Amino acid sequence: MLQRTIPLLILSASGLILILSYFSPITETWSEQVVSWFNILAGVAFVLGAGNLLAVNLEKISSKRPGWAYSAITLVSFGAMLVVGLSKWGAVPDAKHPDVHLAGSQDSTQAGYGWAYEYVLSPLTATMFALLAFYVASAAFRAFRAKNFEAILLLGTAFIILLVQIAAGAFLTNWIPEDSFFAFLRAESLKAIVTEVFQTAGMRAILIGIALGTAATSLRLILGIDRSALSKG
Repeated sequence: MLQRTIPLLILSASGLILILSYFSPITETWSEQVVSWFNILAGVAFVLGAGNLLAVNLEKISSKRPGWAYSAITLVSFGAMLVVGLSKWGAVPDAKHPDVHLAGSQDSTQAGYGWAYEYVLSPLTATMFALLAFYVASAAFRAFRAKNFEAILLLGTAFIILLVQIAAGAFLTNWIPEDSFFAFLRAESLKAIVTEVFQTAGMRAILIGIALGTAATSLRLILGIDRSALSKG
């Protein structure tokens, strides 16, 4: 019983403190303390996540399940970055503490961690998104079929945005005078109408819905109605 009650009380107290900190100047420092607790818990969670990563991938390698080579690459990469990051290999010396090696910065490509991020992870990420572009194009082709009114609106909006992004869009509409009644048909005007009116209205409606959902979920957690965050049971 205590294994569920104590975490629930900590969760409720932390949530209430963070809410009160936005309405009372007396509790402003309390929220900073809660955030510090969160950072400590996040550090512990990273350690647990690393342990779970090792356990899952080592089990896959030992049983030679399909794709075990990718697990081996994952573990080797994880170990290499962990060693380079913790040792701060090649870190740029800090101006305030030039004699303290661990105080150096790893953001520069001179450091091993920064070099791996800039020249290994970033190109791999770009490659992955480049491959995903083909799947996006295929999905867009299926979604833009004018089967109903909503699909027609989607197709028309996409056509307008794509048209105004290229030189042909401006070429086709530049003959319309800017001070005429039909000036809204010019490429730049159509783009502004779609992105600043319809898109903004839609995004605000979505964000309002997300905010209401977040508030409802937070209240359920703080009041102890939803206890799914504590355990599967």
